[in-house]
Amino acid sequence: MNTETPHINNNVIASEERTKQSLLVPQLRFAEFDDLWSELKYGEVFSFYSTNSLSRDTLNYEDGKVKNIHYGDIHTKFETMFNITNEEVPFINEDIDLSRIKEECYCKEGDLLIADASEDYSDIGKTIELVNLNNEKLLAGLHTFLARPNKYEVSTGFPGYLVQSWKVRKQVMTIAQGTKVLGLATSRLAKIKIDLPTLPEQQKIASFLSSVDTKLQQLTQKKELLEQYKKGVMQQLFSQQIRFKQKDGSNYPDWEEKRIGDVLIERDIKNPKSEEYPLMAFMANKGVAPKGDRYNREFLVSDGDNKKYKQTEYGDFIYSSNNLETGSIGLNRYGNASISPVYSIFKIGESCEIEFMSNYLVRKKFINKMIRFRQGVIYGQWRIHESEFLKIVDKIPCKEEQQKIAHYLSALDTKIESVAQQITQTQLFKKGLLQQMFV
Repeated sequence: MNTETPHINNNVIASEERTKQSLLVPQLRFAEFDDLWSELKYGEVFSFYSTNSLSRDTLNYEDGKVKNIHYGDIHTKFETMFNITNEEVPFINEDIDLSRIKEECYCKEGDLLIADASEDYSDIGKTIELVNLNNEKLLAGLHTFLARPNKYEVSTGFPGYLVQSWKVRKQVMTIAQGTKVLGLATSRLAKIKIDLPTLPEQQKIASFLSSVDTKLQQLTQKKELLEQYKKGVMQQLFSQQIRFKQKDGSNYPDWEEKRIGDVLIERDIKNPKSEEYPLMAFMANKGVAPKGDRYNREFLVSDGDNKKYKQTEYGDFIYSSNNLETGSIGLNRYGNASISPVYSIFKIGESCEIEFMSNYLVRKKFINKMIRFRQGVIYGQWRIHESEFLKIVDKIPCKEEQQKIAHYLSALDTKIESVAQQITQTQLFKKGLLQQMFV
């Protein structure tokens, strides 16, 4: 990461007379720069070019001569600094006629591609900068704007960070229109204010922020590799391809076939929410959590519902029959709570290690066994009745071997969580830079 860092510019708040000038000077900047930034309008720097409206079914990932960027990929896949050699970009099908597309409408390095539609204010106008196209032909596709900085001198990499700054983001959210789906217009975007420093300062800022992004990418890759490693180890442990030994070097007993009902006990306690058991949500991949943290609440019972909530306690195994594939399955790591009656709740018996079961019961092979029992609906969901779930038979090791497996997997989880925290800290650091390094 770039070792030279910007410093706080005390001149920004030096005196009342300089208030107007200070508005055109960032709070945090490199020592060698002291010029005021130029306030311009988006349309004074960028020209807009036509984009296509090709749908997903006109694209493929196998072959073609021209690639195409769909707005959905800007929202979900691509890095802000877009390098085509690092991204999976679909081709336009060969039977699509591209003869009417002008040469100037093909993407160039330095262009910005903007998603002009979103259901979320935080994503409306999300932008990527094309920093490397590797001499490949690329078009901007459905619900995108193509903005080219050909009216004002800018340094490659700087605009991509500039449009992430709060001043620009706030204006973009203000001009967005729509109810269920938000949209932008180039005529409105062209009028928003942006601030540019001299070219050398642009280059310095872009280089520094790029080093922060590189660090984020390295940490993200490290986390993904650890997660892949854990997944591989789990497959080998639960298939008994690898086994732990006892302290004296001997083997643990063979795994025994048991009914799930022998190791789990249904907890079917109806309990209206109370201070001791507050109303909570059960979130995919997060487990029991405060209700307000949940984005999708379709399976929550409303506060005014006359149904009684189910009581759950720390260490309980919980699943939602309808959402097994997407992660609505796992252990309660929060503590006492009341949750919707659409969930099935089980206490883990004394013959089992909680941390072992937290991994054992959510593996794909076991979920597939559960799905075979899915039938009918309740509250609009598929249903795996508790009595059927408890009939499932699977091989389970003795508690001592469970503890060995749990300890090993927990150590991997600790490493993964440590990297996740580093990612969060680096993201917060970058967010602070974006707030202070731009006017």
